[in-house]
Amino acid sequence: MIPNNVTKWLAYATAGVLVCLPAAHGAPREITFSQSAEAVEAYDFVEVAITVDAPDAPNPFTNVVVSGQFSRAGEPEITVDGFCDSPDGTMFRIRFMPSLPGDYSYSITFQQGEFRKERRGTFRAVNGNRRGIVRVDPAYPFHFIWEGTGEHYFYNGTTAFFMMGFRDDAVIDGIVDRLSRLKVNRIRAMLAARTSQFWGEPIVPGADFQICLNPWIAERPLNVTNPGFDYARFNLPYWQKWDRMMRYAWARDMILSVVLDWNDSKVHPASGGPDELRYFRYAVARLGAYSNLNWDLGDDITAYHDDAWAHQVGPLIKKWDPYRHLITDHPNSDREPLDRVSDWMDFTSFQEWRRPLHGWMVAQRQNQAKLGRVIPQTDEEYGYEDHYPNGSSYGFPDLHNADNNRRAAWQIAMAGAYQSTGETAKRGTGVWPDTGGGWINGRGDDTMVMLNGYAHMVDFFTSFEWWKAEPHDELADGGAYCLAEPGRVYVVYMPYGRRVTVNLGPGRYQAEWFNPRNGQRTPHSAAEGPKWTSSAAPDSGDWVLFLRRIGGAQ
Repeated sequence: MIPNNVTKWLAYATAGVLVCLPAAHGAPREITFSQSAEAVEAYDFVEVAITVDAPDAPNPFTNVVVSGQFSRAGEPEITVDGFCDSPDGTMFRIRFMPSLPGDYSYSITFQQGEFRKERRGTFRAVNGNRRGIVRVDPAYPFHFIWEGTGEHYFYNGTTAFFMMGFRDDAVIDGIVDRLSRLKVNRIRAMLAARTSQFWGEPIVPGADFQICLNPWIAERPLNVTNPGFDYARFNLPYWQKWDRMMRYAWARDMILSVVLDWNDSKVHPASGGPDELRYFRYAVARLGAYSNLNWDLGDDITAYHDDAWAHQVGPLIKKWDPYRHLITDHPNSDREPLDRVSDWMDFTSFQEWRRPLHGWMVAQRQNQAKLGRVIPQTDEEYGYEDHYPNGSSYGFPDLHNADNNRRAAWQIAMAGAYQSTGETAKRGTGVWPDTGGGWINGRGDDTMVMLNGYAHMVDFFTSFEWWKAEPHDELADGGAYCLAEPGRVYVVYMPYGRRVTVNLGPGRYQAEWFNPRNGQRTPHSAAEGPKWTSSAAPDSGDWVLFLRRIGGAQ
């Protein structure tokens, strides 16, 4: 719930004004502006650095406001916040991200109390064929699309909560590179987090890896339960490390889901208060110009926030973010996300572990449609590899081994939905062999093979217009799952290989077997509607039968 004592602060924040109380009465000696480039690619950004000579603001994070507007010639202005990037107030920055080629102009205002300095400038954006920001597809709103190129985005995510706990940038860059090679295109990473538990995983913090992520200055930065945060001052080396990682990931079209806080942290700014909102707004000002992100209000969020909080904070972030990146939140266990029907939430982020998942995800699509607002459905915590050995949580053997997680991912995809998984953490961090970390921090090695199976799934779905297919399990027999664009394309997933009968409708279809375990395709004889039975699957493992109409749709 939003405390009453911040109502006035919220009124200013909602109006788009960053409050600076108490105001500093002095004035810096000199302000200079420096533009990073005269031209950038669309979906990159121009940065203007603002150098302050002899700063005298008591706290540059709260006593100075930097704001700007920019626009393409002949189009409406976009308002952008700047941010402080030095503890003594000698450096501020503001970033402008153009989404289209063309000539742009901007204006910047630096204000400290009664002192005010303005700057105007121009830059050009050129077409670099960048994919841009991921949006909800307006034509097929259960799915995603790259705004820059119009390509559809087959969301294949993984969790790497403490990725930013590694000291060495090279380790973080290596995580991004490895996951990109495995066709993961979205990473869930914590911006603020700390924990004293490791869920039975061999994770030991040390000089090279820490489990206390500190966006604020802390008196005791490695103390999990009593860090002594100064919520009015930001820990700039940590934010600068985020800048370097975001730039590296941007060059590889890797989306970062920026998780703003976490229930397990136990140490938070007051819910809905000025400190929390200052943190959120600083994150938007600093990271929002990167096209490769989405916002997550928090992990296990229903354990420490309520709908009233989400209804207030979600729209604020949407308002502050001039680029309107996708926003979600992630519930505790199998609870509903907060504020699922509101315009600020762009997609759901469930935590549903129970298997099978297919029917549950189909039901989520149906429930979302009944709410009168169709958005993509995702299950972002359903199986961390080896996290529950022998399925101890639910009484099923090996429920969370690599193969069962891969099968669960197919169940979700066959519901017309999306998923984020997590690799095993058993390879260890800080203990031998110290080459892993998996879902806890994203690091892996060549012995970790689970994501190879997910890459085959990506290859399969991106080989046809999957976003046009809807769940139609009634068209296949024997418990098989079916996605179909009836009369044109049918995808039938069988958890165990056998024959399958499919109601195709009249016509003739090219058919093939796809092996989801190794990505191999095997031709099948042509299929004839209206009702057709396949040959036996090549073996008893899971199989996909893919049918495409010969001669176009009926």
